[in-house]
Amino acid sequence: MKTVTISKERLKLHIEQLGEIGKTADSGVQRLALSKEDLEATILVSEWMIEAGLTVRHDHFGNLIGRKEGQNPCLPPVVIGSHIDSVRNGGKFDGVIGVLAGIEIVHTLSEQNIVHNHPIEVVAFCEEEGSRFNDGLFGSRGMVGKVKYQDLQIVDDNQVTRYDALKNFGFGINPDLIEQSVRNKGEIKQYYELHIEQGPFLENKNYPIGIVSGIAGPSWCKVRIIGEAGHAGTVPMSLRRDPMVGTAEIIQEVEKLCMNDPEAPTVGTVGIISAFPGGTNIIPESIEFSLDIRDIDLERRNHVIRKIEEKIIQVCRTRGLEYEFEKNMDAVPVKCSESLIQSLKETSMELGIEAPEMVSGAGHDAMFLAEIAEIGMVFVRCRNGISHNPKEWAEIDDIFTGTKLLYETVLKHI
Repeated sequence: MKTVTISKERLKLHIEQLGEIGKTADSGVQRLALSKEDLEATILVSEWMIEAGLTVRHDHFGNLIGRKEGQNPCLPPVVIGSHIDSVRNGGKFDGVIGVLAGIEIVHTLSEQNIVHNHPIEVVAFCEEEGSRFNDGLFGSRGMVGKVKYQDLQIVDDNQVTRYDALKNFGFGINPDLIEQSVRNKGEIKQYYELHIEQGPFLENKNYPIGIVSGIAGPSWCKVRIIGEAGHAGTVPMSLRRDPMVGTAEIIQEVEKLCMNDPEAPTVGTVGIISAFPGGTNIIPESIEFSLDIRDIDLERRNHVIRKIEEKIIQVCRTRGLEYEFEKNMDAVPVKCSESLIQSLKETSMELGIEAPEMVSGAGHDAMFLAEIAEIGMVFVRCRNGISHNPKEWAEIDDIFTGTKLLYETVLKHI
């Protein structure tokens, strides 16, 4: 087995220190993109990047980028990354370990004076989670040219536009210049991402890490069901055009459709629901809810979405309601690079690490980087498969194991 000089202690310390920024009462983390907590975290991570030997900058999508030049700066860089923003009241490992592992890898390269031809970059992508502006993977979408002007006009709960949030974040970020930050195919050699699994597979099978073969494609939709407001005490049940009851019927159908094939990994979630005008004694005028449908099979996922739309039409027709259906994000399922999967597998065997191949049900920045570069992902076991929750936990030994695997694999390609 090879001896790897990565510092487990430094990696653990960085995870703990970053977890203090935006820490919640129940030891979770809340760092929404482009917030004051995100700013504090960005400054700290930038300092660690500089200590590791990286030159730091931001692009105009708000992505934090550290770069260490190779002997041939003209060659495309090998990139390692993930994100440091969180969901509301989330955990301290999601995304974070990918960025900090990248910094630790470069720190080790610098300490060992390892000569490499390709430049190496570590990226903390802006707003992967989508918890502030409700459309995730913003920074990685932007880097590959998938962000449009209207994406900058989306507002948060306080009616602040993403454009203004970017403009006011500092670091020379200018959303008017985003086209200058788009990178084309061939400008990045490879992209690697280390991430907690966010599921129970690795723990159930007793593996510390796994090698990702593909990423399910999420489709995020916004649905509005429109009825007629009325007094809760005076409008007879038979005369109501109640969008809440219609919505409940639709949500039940979402669950039914996603469970139709027990062998398929299709999942559907309604995570946000709001009633207007919203009152105990008011029949709502309208209901708005989010819809998240995911599958590794694009045709099967789109079939489920079509069936949900058919159900919406049927419910609205039966109940005298109207509807609006809008897609906010539609990502295709992505396969990881076969050559990088093989490289990761060979390296894991050299290190004496058992690492099975597995599919990611969650979306990651890697899925958009796949449009311009080869991608490779490594998952780290997490306790009870819990994520997006203050109880989220991954052991430092497992994170260290995943970082070792990335380090030795990256060495072969730089």
